[in-house]
Amino acid sequence: MVVDRGGTRAVNAAEVTTAAGAIIDAVMGERSVALELPHELDVLGVPTDQRRRLTERISKAGEEFARLQRRESELGALYSSARELAAIDDANILLARIVDRAHDLVNSDLTYLSEYDARTGELFVRETVGSVSSDFQKLRVPPGKGLASMVVEQRTGISTTRYEAFESERHEEGIDAAVRAEGIVSMLGVPMLADEEVLGVIFVAIRREYEFDVEEIALLTALANHASVVLQTARSLKGLRRAEDDSRRAVARLSQTLLERDRAHAVHRQLMEAVLTGGGLEKVVEILSTELSRPVMLVDMDGNSVCRAGSWSDAVVSLWGERPVAEALEESANTGRYIALGVQRDIQGVSALAAGERRFAALLLGAGEFPIGDVDARTVERAALVGSLLFLSDEAVAEAEYRAQGDVVRDLLSPNEDRDMVVEIARRRGIDVSTFDSLVYLKVPAEQREVALRKGRMLTPAGLLFSELRGSLVIVGSTRAHEFARQMRDELSASLRTEVLAVLPPSGDLSRAFAVATRVARLLDGLGVRNGLVSTEEYLPYASLFAPDSREINEFIGRALGALRRNDERRGGELLRTLRAYVHNGASPARTARALNYHVNTVNQRLERIDSLLGAEWRMDEPYFRLSMAVRLDEMRENLLDRSGELRR
Repeated sequence: MVVDRGGTRAVNAAEVTTAAGAIIDAVMGERSVALELPHELDVLGVPTDQRRRLTERISKAGEEFARLQRRESELGALYSSARELAAIDDANILLARIVDRAHDLVNSDLTYLSEYDARTGELFVRETVGSVSSDFQKLRVPPGKGLASMVVEQRTGISTTRYEAFESERHEEGIDAAVRAEGIVSMLGVPMLADEEVLGVIFVAIRREYEFDVEEIALLTALANHASVVLQTARSLKGLRRAEDDSRRAVARLSQTLLERDRAHAVHRQLMEAVLTGGGLEKVVEILSTELSRPVMLVDMDGNSVCRAGSWSDAVVSLWGERPVAEALEESANTGRYIALGVQRDIQGVSALAAGERRFAALLLGAGEFPIGDVDARTVERAALVGSLLFLSDEAVAEAEYRAQGDVVRDLLSPNEDRDMVVEIARRRGIDVSTFDSLVYLKVPAEQREVALRKGRMLTPAGLLFSELRGSLVIVGSTRAHEFARQMRDELSASLRTEVLAVLPPSGDLSRAFAVATRVARLLDGLGVRNGLVSTEEYLPYASLFAPDSREINEFIGRALGALRRNDERRGGELLRTLRAYVHNGASPARTARALNYHVNTVNQRLERIDSLLGAEWRMDEPYFRLSMAVRLDEMRENLLDRSGELRR
């Protein structure tokens, strides 16, 4: 039993204990000070004049204790967040947990984090808690709009108790629609900073009017700093990974370049050895195929395979004429570079063997174990250059040999040279001409003579000599030369796409044969015949009658038969046909009539008509000889031109 000093009331110990506990509960915020304390103070005998001041102190102590409790909870959350920063390396998880803690600690309805794009000035929502609108989760805030832009610009926390009353110039329809969809009224946003650089903004929003206090702003700022660390670390890691990837790629490129350079050095060394030891184009193709681990083919300019290495499909040569391949080859010939065609093609690249305007051949590359890099491409170009040099070298050797052969041919066809001496000189040069007795005379257009000479040299088989003499091409040899004449004529005509005339004089004295062939060729040229294969025997009598100027032949025929031809063309007559029959039938009107299946009177009438056009003296010996010669030449020209046309067809 306790008695108060006034002696008016006595309380026991249990009541004192209960009253003291109630005051402690009030201090700890577990009781309402206004509702509970008057009774407890009365039990404890607190004078009336002191109760108000004591009640205020107890109330303030309770508020402070609650603040400390809240602060402890916030610090605990910040400690947990900091510990996670060190323990978790997934930026997305860390940001999500920071947004969760802000949502719980501020007790907001909606919390979200917007990342800032410094390049565009936009902010886009990255993490949200409490959102009910899918549009809000995809929200992008344009530069200068919304509360977010003001936070970015001022780099400090900013709040508003009523968003719709916020600065009007900051409003934007897309943002306002998203805010309305979420029912947001009050908002607080704080920046995520790293060395004055804004990385983003953390927002808490409440769907009623609410005024955020200083402690809430401080708490959200601390969490924003944590989020800044996460984003900055993530960006640094991303940059490091990018740098690592770049370094890895650079190392891979360097390694590949070193491998390509090693291959290039190996190819270069082997090519030089091949050239110095007399290796030909086959060796170049083999080296390139081995070092580049892919099939390689060398084709001539007509698309024919010269040599190959590796496994090639038989269909590859048919691709030669395709437009992409032809265009790539032309580009390669003009630039000297290797031209890639693509890894999906049977022919993956080409490199031309060329020198100036000359085109020798082309290297075709197929699919391999690795792609052709820049260094490998230069290796192919070097191989093509070596191939071109080999072509030029072979041509130089062949040219010297052809010059020697040309000297022999000139001596053989010269009428003033000693045959035995010519044979002996040729023997010393390694050429056996002891059995040579046949010649083929070839006539091609002057502008194509050089090309025809190179082509003819390639086509001429062993045992025959092919050369140029006095503007014409000749094949000299044994009787085999005549046997080869048609093949040579046909192949030259096809290759040059032009008319080629081959003349075969009689075998025997080569100098006389060349003179005869020259006269007959000149005769045929005068008649307009420039294509075909002819023997000199049937034309030699006519050729002997005319001077070297072949224009005289046409003038001779025109003077003799021009009047009859014009009459037939104008009147639709057959005077020229009748005259031809008359000449072929011994100048007998009766035999001429039988040959034409006419009555003899009809033939006589036509002969009288010819008299009126040519004059009666045409039947006398000398005029008749010239006229019959013109008839035979004209008819021969007509037949030869018909045969030449058939040959072209």
